[in-house]
Amino acid sequence: MPAKSKAQQRAAGAALSAKRGETKVSELQGAAREMYDSMSEDELEDFASTDHDDLPEKKD
Repeated sequence: MPAKSKAQQRAAGAALSAKRGETKVSELQGAAREMYDSMSEDELEDFASTDHDDLPEKKD
């Protein structure tokens, strides 16, 4: 399932980075923290890898 906004894609990227141990979990906040807790690494990778050229900044 691809991300529906640039903000969602960035949050997934931050959560994915924490899942991989590249950043600290304590640095996550908001949607990124929720995604970290509720999604698998594969799901986060799918969201984070979405091409963001045609995405809105935030979903309505």
